[in-house]
Amino acid sequence: MINTIQELLRTSLELKGYPQPDKVMVARTKQESFGNYSTTLAMELSKTLKRPPLEVAQEIVSALPTNPAITKVEIIAPGFINFFLSPQFLQKVVAEINQAGANYGRSTVGKGQRVQVEFVSANPTGPLTVGHGRQAVLGDTIARILSWCGYQVEREYYYNDAGRQTRVLGHSVYYRYRQLLGYSEEFPEDYYQGDYIKEIAKKIKDEYGARFANDADNPIFKQAAEEAIFADIRKTLARLDIVFDSYYNEKSLYDDGRVNAVLRRFAELGVSYERDGAIWFRAGQYGGTADRVLWKSVVDEATYRLPDIAYHTTKFERGYDLIIDIFGADHHATYPDVLAGLRALGYDVSRIKVLIHQFVTLTQGGEKVKMSTRRATYVTLDELIDEVGKDVVRYFFLMRGMKSHLNFDLQLAKTEGEENPVFYLQYAHARIASILRKAQHLQIALTAEPDLSLLNEPETLALLNALTEFSEVIAICLNTLEPQHLTVYLTKLATSFHKFYTEHRVISDNLPLSQARLALVKAVQIVMANGLHLLGVAAPEKM
Repeated sequence: MINTIQELLRTSLELKGYPQPDKVMVARTKQESFGNYSTTLAMELSKTLKRPPLEVAQEIVSALPTNPAITKVEIIAPGFINFFLSPQFLQKVVAEINQAGANYGRSTVGKGQRVQVEFVSANPTGPLTVGHGRQAVLGDTIARILSWCGYQVEREYYYNDAGRQTRVLGHSVYYRYRQLLGYSEEFPEDYYQGDYIKEIAKKIKDEYGARFANDADNPIFKQAAEEAIFADIRKTLARLDIVFDSYYNEKSLYDDGRVNAVLRRFAELGVSYERDGAIWFRAGQYGGTADRVLWKSVVDEATYRLPDIAYHTTKFERGYDLIIDIFGADHHATYPDVLAGLRALGYDVSRIKVLIHQFVTLTQGGEKVKMSTRRATYVTLDELIDEVGKDVVRYFFLMRGMKSHLNFDLQLAKTEGEENPVFYLQYAHARIASILRKAQHLQIALTAEPDLSLLNEPETLALLNALTEFSEVIAICLNTLEPQHLTVYLTKLATSFHKFYTEHRVISDNLPLSQARLALVKAVQIVMANGLHLLGVAAPEKM
């Protein structure tokens, strides 16, 4: 409907000889008394036309073509133009939803374009934490929305198995292994200290005894740790219904020569130079913040920017139409340098969309729960799932925009009543399922062509209006890659349903009205289920 109203407004502007803006903004109103849609077009044009906004609004409305879906157009000071939809238009959505079913709201806007979504990408140095969980759920939900809108989506997990952190991981296991063998040396403070390190060390001791007691650099320690931790990571992600299509490890970039190839190409292009025992990249000339070190000759090791640039060249070579990288806030200052490196190499970085999410604070009884991977005072994602369940974890991670810091309230998350926001939605879906079961028991069939004109009470029209918004919200989520718009919408839909349900009996002695209302609540159930599916949250039949 937004597109229709935009076209009506453009026609009016053409008829009045007014300038056409690049985009005509039309949005849903926040109050029903102001209609269903509103535009600020008159206020925007008043500056160009040098006339009062109310006068411009009246001129625009006077030239608007009629449309059967719109019953009234109203002007509100200082120049809003509000559109009221007809009950007949709103009522039609019920049939559309029930006919489309599980496919309602889908689109083909993506036209099969290939999209890679990279997320989580945590190094295999320990269990996934609550912080990793937010990124995991964000990435998977964005991938679901893209697939829903016709894109061909591939989820990828990139991990570092070639740097200092994994060396420290291997040595951490070695020290615990030595302790299990009876050696009393002190465990280094900056090594990984979780119980999982002890468990890995014990397996090595049980299988090999003291064979590696004096062989700290034996690859068995690092390899055993990576394999055990990655198996744990995969298992944790699966608990959240997150499965990756591919895993890409950093070490392969060195093995196949891609890292060295980037260094050589930079030298050929004259965008790198040597200074103070290091190779520097002139990142500032290509959109970065300043020159950056790529290789430290003293330790003969790359900084993380270099392999990241090499890794992204593989994404272009693999032919993705769109590349989406999801990072935590700690990457805010580094990803511009990676993009700068790709620009220097001649790649079209407009095909890359970088999403930065803020951190998570887990609170318990008003107290902050501290998290530190090495100190092992963190809360693992597994523990959080055990505590509140998969659905609550996913939904709570999506309730706030990714640009906002997220406070994960454990007390609210463990609440089992309707004050828990995810249960509030699930109760709506389950309540409708109960109504439909009752109708089936009473042998009241859902008819293919109910008399939808009977759906005309204020609460009913408000619910119909909420249903018509679903596709618009999906479009917003797609354009912004911000899934929280869907959580806000589903809460609005559930609230509208509960108001309707409180005021009106769905099943009554009036058979035509009962059938019309059953069709309506079935439509609500479909939209609720489709929305929850996109969030990765279950839509239960019973609670």
